[in-house]
This record gives sequence, structure tokens and C-alpha cells, in this order.
Amino acid sequence: MDLRVGRPKGETGWLTSVGEGSLADVHRTVAVRRGGAPWRRALAFFGPGYLVAVGYMDPGNWATSIAGGSAFGYTLLFVALLSNIMAIVLQSLCARLAIASGRDLAQACRDAYPRPVAVTLWLLAEIAIIATDIAEVIGTAIGLNLIFGLPLEIGVVVTALDVFLILYLQKLGFRWVEAFIIALLGVIAVCFTVQIAMVDPDWSAVIAGFAPTREIVSNPEMLYLALGILGATVMPHNLYLHSGIVQTRAYGETLPEKREALRFATLDSTLALMLALLVNASILILAAAAFHTSGRTEIAELGEAHDLLAPLLGFAVAPVLFGVALLCCGLNSTVTATLAGQIVMEGFLRLRLAPWLRRLITRLIAIIPAAGVTIWYGDAGTAELLILTQVVLSLQLSFAVFPLVTFTASRAKMGELVAPRWLVAVAVLIAVTIAGLNVKLLADFVFA
Repeated sequence: MDLRVGRPKGETGWLTSVGEGSLADVHRTVAVRRGGAPWRRALAFFGPGYLVAVGYMDPGNWATSIAGGSAFGYTLLFVALLSNIMAIVLQSLCARLAIASGRDLAQACRDAYPRPVAVTLWLLAEIAIIATDIAEVIGTAIGLNLIFGLPLEIGVVVTALDVFLILYLQKLGFRWVEAFIIALLGVIAVCFTVQIAMVDPDWSAVIAGFAPTREIVSNPEMLYLALGILGATVMPHNLYLHSGIVQTRAYGETLPEKREALRFATLDSTLALMLALLVNASILILAAAAFHTSGRTEIAELGEAHDLLAPLLGFAVAPVLFGVALLCCGLNSTVTATLAGQIVMEGFLRLRLAPWLRRLITRLIAIIPAAGVTIWYGDAGTAELLILTQVVLSLQLSFAVFPLVTFTASRAKMGELVAPRWLVAVAVLIAVTIAGLNVKLLADFVFA
């Protein structure tokens, strides 16, 4: 087992030495057609974007969206839209980094920075994954409780079994992992389509909610929820995840092949994130139409939201659909978080272990504190904890975004696939905006 962190000896530049292959057991295992119609070649890249999209609609996002919708109506829809635009840009940079350099973001940080910096970034990434897992464990456990009546403690144990699910699916092929994720996403989309039809929101107010307002920044409570939505949408672990799973495609090594791979991978993630926006907006719209308009402005608990849907909407099936969608989101999110944890640990630490042991270690690092917090808090306080985890993710985000933007803007590291200047400018604006909002949030807490 090799636990070295930092720049490998003899490393003179990325273009002279490609990475060792992210997720080695599935690296370049999905074949890409060399001829035929472009749409057939594009289908080979269909999948990773939807694994990434899962992180943009996880249970933590539900908590922030429900709290934001019930408290402020449709106002925070603009934040959901802005976060999604940021996500599309940043995820496209992840694909660019992976395809141009053969490295995932964790490997890139390890190779580019001195050992102390790389270790610090690794620790911050692990904190982000633990925060992510807390949200996903809680969400899945609540979903199991709402549908099957399982106690939260048992639900937490059940979520740990996703390690074996991933091992089984990847043994069949990485496409099976993607198929599982996409199938559950389809169930989530259907559930929310039906619920939105039931709630019948004020569509003119919905449209107005996508317009910006100064109140989002000037109101500390609204900013706190806005940052929670941002943290729940643009998640640090997704940047590591995407830069790793893109490399499951055997797209070739020539510049034209890489350009085509980048184009198709960007299209895949953009379409998937548009679906994520629809789901996120649906959660907020449902909360605004069902709770805010009826005067229930303090709904944040997922269980409480579930219980109130039937009497408010007049449909007994509404809470069932809510619970099913929540469970699907939780299952999806735990799978992708486990993969992200593996990418982060392997990339920063160069672990060389059997696949099942790697996944077990990375899963335990995240789930043990998540399980402890969940069991400690129980039903009480889960909403506050979920929102707090998303704010923690937002605070961690800059430590993944700035390296990503820096790497993809460097011609020395990216060669001909260096990000164009306009894209770098947009990415820098996004990075500075995220950092600025986080500074304001901290200042509000310190001087409140």
C-alpha cells in the first residue's frame, strides 16, 4: 500500500506524464465507437452526467429547498437557477480536466501542489464527503422510516449496504451502475411531476421567482438558506466524482478523439443538470405552494413535510410519492458519494488495495460519523442538521473550485484543450462569487 501524498518524483509536467487512471478497476472499460453516426458515438458518453446530477438533488437539497420554499415562497428559485448554471460550467471544466490530462481532480491536486497543501485539500475533501454522507444517510433513513416504518438507527445500517450494491453492479460493468442511477432518477421525476400537478402552483409567481432580488443578500436568514441551496447544488464531491467517472470511457488518445469526447461529455452533463434543476425547482415549488401559501412558513423537517402533504393537498397518495422520491434520492446519493470517496482517497493518497476493501474503507470514513450524528439526533433536529451540512459544503466548495479553475486555465497542464478565455473568465467569476458569499455568511455569524 502506497500512502504518499504530493508530487511524484520526476514529475516535470502533466503533458509528459498522464495520471495513473482514476477508478482503476473500471478505467476505460466503456467502449466508444470509432465510426458511424455521431449520435451513436454520443450514446457512449451518456451516463456519467446523471451520476453527477444525483448530487444536485440529494436529501440535503430537499431540506434546504423545503425550508426555503416554506419560509420565502418562490423567491429562492433564482438561487436554484443560478446554482445550476454554476454547476454546468464547473462540471464542464471537470470533464475538460479529466480528458485533457488523464487525471481526476484529486490526482491533479496531488501532482500540482506541495505535500502540505495536498494533505490539507484532502482533509477538506473528506470533510465535504462526510457532510454529504450525513445528509444522504439521514435522507435515506427518513425515507425508509416514512415508507416502511423502520427506525432511523436501522435505516442508517441499511444505507451502509450500498458498498455491496456498487461492487455487484460494477462487477457486471459500470454501465449497470449508471442504469441503476438513471432508473431511480426516472422514478423521482415521475413522483414530482404528479405532485406538482396536485399542488397546482401559481405559475406567474413561479416565473417571477426565477428573477434576482437584492433581498437574498440583504436578509441574513435568506442568505443562509441561499448558501445552503448553493452548497446542496454545487457540491465539492461532485467535482472529484465527475473528473473520475468520465475516464470510464475508452475515448482514445489523439487530439480529435479527445475533442469529441469533451464535446459529448459536456453535452451529457449539461442535459443531466437541466433535469436536476427541474427536480430542485419542483421541491421548492411544492414547498412554496403547499406550505408557504397556507401560512406554514417554518416547515423544514422532511418527516413533517411528508405528514402535512395529504391534509393540505387532499390526496392520500401525495405523501407516498414524497417518501418514494426521497428514498430514491437517498439511495442514489449514497452510491455516488461512495464513488466520490474512493476517487478522493485514491487520488490524494495513492491507495493500492483490493476494490472491495478500498470502497469499504472510504465508506466507513464517511458513514461512521454520519451514523453517529444521525443516531444521536434521532428525529429531532434533523432539519437543522441537514441544512447545516449543506452550508458546510458551501464553505468547502472554494477549496475544490479554485484548483479546478486554475488547472483548466493552464496551457502548460492542459495543452490544446486548455479552457478558452471566456470560459475561464466565467469560471473565475463563479469562484469569486462563491468565496464572497461564504465570507459574508461567516461575517454575519461573527458580528450578528
